[in-house]
Amino acid sequence: MNLYGLIGFPLSHSFSKKYFTEKFAREGIADSAYELFELPDIREFPALLATQPNLRGINVTIPHKQNVIPYLDALDDSARKVGAVNVIKLNREGKKTGYNSDYFGFMKSLRTWLDALGVVRPAALVLGTGGASRAVKAALTDLGIEYHVVSRQADKAVFSYEQLNADIIASHLLIINTTPLGTYPQTNTSPPIPYHALTPHHLLYDLVYNPAETEFMTQGSARGASVHNGLPMLHLQAEKAWEIWNN
Repeated sequence: MNLYGLIGFPLSHSFSKKYFTEKFAREGIADSAYELFELPDIREFPALLATQPNLRGINVTIPHKQNVIPYLDALDDSARKVGAVNVIKLNREGKKTGYNSDYFGFMKSLRTWLDALGVVRPAALVLGTGGASRAVKAALTDLGIEYHVVSRQADKAVFSYEQLNADIIASHLLIINTTPLGTYPQTNTSPPIPYHALTPHHLLYDLVYNPAETEFMTQGSARGASVHNGLPMLHLQAEKAWEIWNN
């Protein structure tokens, strides 16, 4: 039995087990299973590997996308570029290689969306500074899209939320939420940006996929902006993970 799984904490919100279990059934993939492994502390990772010798592939979610790196034997270029890992491939000799499929999933889904809208390289605001933000920034760089990061604390290259004003919003037509704000069950939360400054020219991309329409997206739609949730990215990164594990 080839075993695949997800590490992180908490995992109650995860779609991964349902997605891969349905994939295995739909595509007739025999002798494979997918499980959730809640790890409050990354120091438990070696013990998990020792007790699960059939593990062939692991997805990684918060809070371990960066702190799992010291436990790996090698990094793919995608993980090195992003500085975070969300896919681990284990070979039968036990070698552990880290990849980042968030990078591929975000880049492909954003490019498809912009092409469908007929929009070319709008300047972007990236809300948040976590592991998902790193994947988004790497993809934007490779797509030739200029961006500024927004966080709670201002820095030389980072806006604080308090600094955002109508002029900044007007000059950044693509706004990407990489924070968990708005995720179920806290669906009434959203990043504190000046929504009143949004226009029908704005594009709001939310990496959150549950609910399908977040408060961030609702606020944008109310002002005529185009909105996009994280579900296509999620499917794309999951399929990329499967390709990595079986390549």
